[in-house]
Amino acid sequence: MTHRTDVARGQEIVARWCNLAEQRLEHLTELFDTGRWRRYHSEQAFLENIREARAAVDIWRELLSREASLDNSPIDLSWLGRGRSKLPPAAISPPPERRPEAAVLAEAAMKAVAAALETAAEVLEQPPTVADAPPLEMPPVMPPPVLDLDTIQRRYPLLRNTL
Repeated sequence: MTHRTDVARGQEIVARWCNLAEQRLEHLTELFDTGRWRRYHSEQAFLENIREARAAVDIWRELLSREASLDNSPIDLSWLGRGRSKLPPAAISPPPERRPEAAVLAEAAMKAVAAALETAAEVLEQPPTVADAPPLEMPPVMPPPVLDLDTIQRRYPLLRNTL
């Protein structure tokens, strides 16, 4: 009986998660194509959901293409099978810091809200202007209509038995 190694099990788990992320992105794409996304999401929330799904697919695909190592750094497959070779440096430089799209969008939204608030404050500080208009006249109060049973019987002969 053969036992799978931890690496093989780990690769299988990563492949399953990658498949799940791809299915999620396919589902969101189908919602977009059919227009059903409008029933469940606002436009902004749906776009954010698609961005997250794409990022998740990219991350899982990248993890799937990596070889397992002790410090989870990617291993170049061309090193395998060589004799003595120079190993990569132990300290790998951190990736350059990227600002996520959500942060950029949030900052732009905050600037737009701040500009809108300034404009609203300026408008509210101005005294209100009232146009010269004739005063409103109230219509005369009408008494409620009186029910005339004879008129009702003439108009609706089928109701004669109930009245």
